[in-house]
Amino acid sequence: MTGRIRHCSADNIYTLSPTCPVCGQPTAVAHPARFSPEDKYGKYRRLAQHD
Repeated sequence: MTGRIRHCSADNIYTLSPTCPVCGQPTAVAHPARFSPEDKYGKYRRLAQHD
């Protein structure tokens, strides 16, 4: 266990487990990516987000 809160998109619940205790699907980290002013690929991620 890493101690970071994780989110199951199927059941919309938060847990510390890498798998959802309700449905058994893998969970994703609920925190956003770390910000860096020297982000080389930020422009491309923002363009892909609007598609």
